[in-house]
Amino acid sequence: MSDEPQARPKRRPRYRGKNPRRFEEKYKEHNPERYSAEVAHITASGKTPAGSHRPILVSEILSVLTAGPGDVAVDATLGFGGHATHLLQAILPGGKLLGLDVDPIELPKTEERLRQAGYNADVLTVMRTNFAGLPQALAASGLESADVILADLGLSSMQIDNPARGFTFKWDGPFDLRMNPQRGQPASVFVSRLTIDELAGILRDYSDEPEAPAIAASLCEAAAQEKLSTTLQAADAIRRALDREGNARRGHYFDATIRRVFQAVRIAVNDEFGALEMFLRNLPACLKPGGRVAILTFHSGEDRRVKEALQLGRRTGEYSTIADEVIRPSSEEIRSNPRASSAKLRWAIRAP
Repeated sequence: MSDEPQARPKRRPRYRGKNPRRFEEKYKEHNPERYSAEVAHITASGKTPAGSHRPILVSEILSVLTAGPGDVAVDATLGFGGHATHLLQAILPGGKLLGLDVDPIELPKTEERLRQAGYNADVLTVMRTNFAGLPQALAASGLESADVILADLGLSSMQIDNPARGFTFKWDGPFDLRMNPQRGQPASVFVSRLTIDELAGILRDYSDEPEAPAIAASLCEAAAQEKLSTTLQAADAIRRALDREGNARRGHYFDATIRRVFQAVRIAVNDEFGALEMFLRNLPACLKPGGRVAILTFHSGEDRRVKEALQLGRRTGEYSTIADEVIRPSSEEIRSNPRASSAKLRWAIRAP
C-alpha cells in the first residue's frame, strides 16, 4: 500500500438555501457530463445551464447554408461551439472548419470540448481573432475562401451569466463589458473619459435610449466620484437618473433600461459596429463563387448594417441572391430558449 497521502475530494461550493443561485455555485450545471439528468431538466424548463450556451436557429442556418461533405466552412464567432458542431457534422468527411473567436477565456474551453469530441487539427482550425480579420485568418490557415460562412453576432450565455465578465447586473462584478478582457479599456474607464454629450450620443445611437441625457449625466457623475467600478454601481447610477426624472415605472421598466444602457456601452467599448462593417466589406471576397453566408443578429443596429450590406452586394453583382425577409425563431424555440426572442437571420449567395 502506498504511503503517499491521498488527495482529498474537492468540496462543492457552499451556498445558502436549498438551491445554488450564484453562477460559481452551480456545480451541477458546470459539470454536465456528471449531472446530465439535472442539466437536461434545466434545459427542458427553458433555461440555459450555467457555463453553457444553446445555439439558435440551428436547422434554419443549416438549411440556408446547405453545407455538405468536403466543404470549407467558417464559424466566424465560435462561442460555445454549438453551431460549429452541426457544421462539422455536415461537412464531414473531407471538409474543414475554421473557427474564430476573440474571447481568450471561453475559446480554450470550446476548443478542448471540440477536440475531445474527435475533431482534430486536420478537420478543425481554431484561431483567437476578431471576425473583422477574416481574410487574414483564412490566409494564415492556408485557405483562399470558404464554401459557407456563419457569423452569430450575439453574446454567448457563458459571457452574460458570469459576473466576473461584467455583462450582467444581476450580481456584482467589474463594470467591464469587454469581449477580450486583455485588450482595450473596461467600461468603467471608457465612460470616465467621455463627456456627458458624448455618452448621451452613444446611448441614443446604439440603443435608442429615450432618457439618454439624464442617464449619461448620472453615469458621468458616478465616474467622477469613482463610484462606477462595478456593475451594481452602474445599475444604481442608471436607476438614480430614472428616479430624478420622476419616472413612476419601476421593476421591469428599470431593468429593461439598464440592459439597453449596458448593451450600448458594450457596443462602444468593443467597437462592435466598426468590426461588423469591416467584416461585411471583406465578406464577398472570402466566399467562393456560389458560396453562402448566414448572419445572426440580435440588435437593430446590427441587422440594419447587415441588411444594407447584402442589398448593396446584390446591386453591385457580388451576391446573386439575398434573403428578402429575415428568418426568426419559431414560437416553440422561443418558449424553450427565451434568449432566442430577438434573433434575426439573414443570408446571401455569392455570385458565380
